[in-house]
Amino acid sequence: MAAVVLVHGLYHRPAHFALVAEPLRTAGTEVVVPELHKGSLSADTAVVQAVIDSLPEPPIVLGHSYGGSVITGLRGAGHLVYLAAFVPDVGESAATLGGASPQLQDAINPEPDGSTSLYPDRAADTLYSDCPEPLAACAVGLLRTQASGCGRGIPERHSWKHAPSTYIVCTQDRAIDPVLQRKMALRCTYVREWQTGHSPFVGQPDLIVELLQELLAANTSRQPDDGVTTAR
Repeated sequence: MAAVVLVHGLYHRPAHFALVAEPLRTAGTEVVVPELHKGSLSADTAVVQAVIDSLPEPPIVLGHSYGGSVITGLRGAGHLVYLAAFVPDVGESAATLGGASPQLQDAINPEPDGSTSLYPDRAADTLYSDCPEPLAACAVGLLRTQASGCGRGIPERHSWKHAPSTYIVCTQDRAIDPVLQRKMALRCTYVREWQTGHSPFVGQPDLIVELLQELLAANTSRQPDDGVTTAR
């Protein structure tokens, strides 16, 4: 069985994926959640590439938000999952594609050293608006500062042109406009829409677990069975 690699977005940590990783591991799937925050898109991509290179077969790789830029630059993924994520083409970055929504931009707190953090109350309302309050509070507590410039990084290759991919549009997202998500989803092989906010790995992790188990059980070159439409 292929492994699963979960790639978090800006300000996030591997621990944000705990409610997805734990049930998959309990079911016998190898799950790797790399720590990003290496200072640039190229450095973050290299960390995830090293994980993929260490695995015995091509894994399913899920990227959330900025994590979409990271997984776009990879080699050797068996199936890509873009979760409310950026899908850059040649010369594009997350920033040039549209970047953060005005609400997310308003939640950003500039730090004296040039990094940024998120105001906790605004982060909760933007990233975890549909999550139960205790889970949202826990997720906000895990957020960390972010080095500047990662969102302006341009991937060196474009894995969605070489591997099958599924885009998840989060229709209640307040961090990345769902209209922009649908536009980027046109670059992927399959699309499905979930009635969630930006972070279903916190509020509705079962949706992600079920999707990944479906992909694990299927030939990754085939279209998943439930609710998936061909996008290109």
